[in-house]
Amino acid sequence: MLPQVSVVGGGLAGSEAAWQLARRGLRVTLYEQKPLARTPAQTSDYLAEMVCSNSFRGASLSNAVGLLKEEMRRAGSLIMAAADATRVPAGGALAVDRERFGVAVTETLSGHPNITRVDGVVTRLPDARPVIVATGPLTGDALAADLAARLGQTQLAYYDAISPIIAADSINFEKAWRQSRYDKGGDDAYLNCALDEAEYAGFIDALDKADKVKARDFEEVRYFEGCLPIEVMAARGAQTLRYGPMKPVGLTNPHKKERPYAVVQLRQEDANGTAFNIVGFQTRMTYPAQAEVFRRIPGLEEAEFMRFGSVHRNTFVNAPKVLSPSLELHAAPGVFLAGQITGVEGYLESAACGLLAAVFLVASLRGEVRPDPPATSAFGGLLAHLRTPHDDFQPSNITWAHVPPFVGPLPRNMAKRDRYEKMAERGLGDLDAWLAVVEAGLGPPALSGL
Repeated sequence: MLPQVSVVGGGLAGSEAAWQLARRGLRVTLYEQKPLARTPAQTSDYLAEMVCSNSFRGASLSNAVGLLKEEMRRAGSLIMAAADATRVPAGGALAVDRERFGVAVTETLSGHPNITRVDGVVTRLPDARPVIVATGPLTGDALAADLAARLGQTQLAYYDAISPIIAADSINFEKAWRQSRYDKGGDDAYLNCALDEAEYAGFIDALDKADKVKARDFEEVRYFEGCLPIEVMAARGAQTLRYGPMKPVGLTNPHKKERPYAVVQLRQEDANGTAFNIVGFQTRMTYPAQAEVFRRIPGLEEAEFMRFGSVHRNTFVNAPKVLSPSLELHAAPGVFLAGQITGVEGYLESAACGLLAAVFLVASLRGEVRPDPPATSAFGGLLAHLRTPHDDFQPSNITWAHVPPFVGPLPRNMAKRDRYEKMAERGLGDLDAWLAVVEAGLGPPALSGL
């Protein structure tokens, strides 16, 4: 009889964990609350739903998340295989058609003989062990309370925000134009809307005066610095957005033959280019306020909103205190955590955490020494973040700050991009021995949902 493992949560982390366990010969029961229930951020019944954006961010190995992508590919990641198979133009980023991506993951897991899906809301940690809990940023109140009680501490929460989506045929292309920043990627995957100085000033003033959704009395608002609502950024200074999501560098307005004062970028949402999301425009404005303020942007005067932006809670534990190095709860042996509930942030980071939790769990079942990925890898960097004590532990994306600096002879004036690529080359080289152990006898994922 094959060993039995439970996975709670069918998001990116839970889906990846279930896949990794199943392909290693374990029987997996995957608990997912959809279609019986959804969180406020969910809109589909597919597994691995991408709720905030359709982008997995930078694809280049000069980006830490680009290194993570390549490590995931080499480790037989289902999430990366589905993303590569359903990608849409996005300049230097990897973006996907969300529906096709969800179909690919859902049908592949549903078709695996070692995986049994159980639909239902889980309100407490299952008694059967081992179990991987990957319930994501909107872990249900009952399950979160049960987890907090076992940890002997209250849950931690901050707010994460999602950007609006606009119908492509409602955009005025006599004002907007296609161009990726610095023409990167060569596919002109982004739409750009330019603002002059007066238009920008009016936009900032409208942001300040717009109605915002108020936090409830019992909610403590703790934003993730990498995903701040635009009105929060604007409140830090009138020019803040021009150095953030509205920076004009690397772009030229062909309608006026000049570099704009500020630019709003929109990224393609689907393979057919019928929808675009406003890049970096997470917001807590009310829906009517969003329509009014965003239609001030040149080219979006008649914008049809397919989804308004919103802000939602994210629940996570103090990983350095409550998790073992193998992502197992000190207070509940046999319970492993994966994904954003651990304190990683981002689609790929969450999926990678699911992969690592599965690898650690399998090693535990086999009585093997826990296999640690090298510190020079992005996998190692994620674990370093989750293991490093901090007075105010906060979620984080993978960054080069999580990876040791390059040691060795390098040209004195080497560009930062080239140095990062050297670090990526080093990390991938160091990862080979680890992968040889964890991937022994395993092949790449076969997608049935495409």
